[in-house]
Amino acid sequence: MHVHLVFVTKYRRGVFTKAVLDDLRGIFAKICADFEAELVECDGEDDHVHLLVNYPPKVAVSMLVNSLKGVSSRLVRKRNYPSVRKKLWGGALWSPSYFAGSCGGAPITIIRQYVEQQQTAHGPPKGRQRRPRYPSPA
Repeated sequence: MHVHLVFVTKYRRGVFTKAVLDDLRGIFAKICADFEAELVECDGEDDHVHLLVNYPPKVAVSMLVNSLKGVSSRLVRKRNYPSVRKKLWGGALWSPSYFAGSCGGAPITIIRQYVEQQQTAHGPPKGRQRRPRYPSPA
């Protein structure tokens, strides 16, 4: 069974650099292996990550997510990345929520292509770009 997961950083802060995302990819792969699951694809931007995971039916997605977020948060904070240390305080890396979408209907190649196309952060993280809520008067 396949699931598409999206994790967002606490306060939607842009803290991920290419180095952090590369470390997260390895951490997520090891945790998935502990659950007899496979990390098919992992990519993200400066404030969130997308994962495509193939997991056995005996694994509860909520338990897998709990481990993925908890262990990765602990290990990333232990590595003391400046981008994370500057923008996040306390012990949390991730927002408490997450997205989990079943991939039963769409072909896995399409889902994998979508996750691959997520822009990987390059260089130092930038502040979040905000769009105006309402169009400016003409």
